[in-house]
Amino acid sequence: MQFLIHALDSTKEGTLERRMSVRPKHLEHVAGYRENGHVIGAGGILNDNGDMIGSFLIMEFDSRAELDEYIAGEPYVVNGVWEDVRVESVNVVIRDGQKVR
Repeated sequence: MQFLIHALDSTKEGTLERRMSVRPKHLEHVAGYRENGHVIGAGGILNDNGDMIGSFLIMEFDSRAELDEYIAGEPYVVNGVWEDVRVESVNVVIRDGQKVR
């Protein structure tokens, strides 16, 4: 199953600074899932000034429960960076420039 995670950061003061301090842990966490083939794509959501205000990930897991386990351990969740996390099931049809479905 493939999922789109749309996660917006908290609007509380100091969140951008907290995001940047937690970012190395977040990237390390995501890297482990990428190495296991779970990450299809990922990046930051930017405001009009180019500041990061959230994240998006397209991930693949055998079940929603496995995705929920990822989210529960995500450093941005654990450290209160992400405030609004939305998940949708998706069907990726182009991956690495190639049609896959």
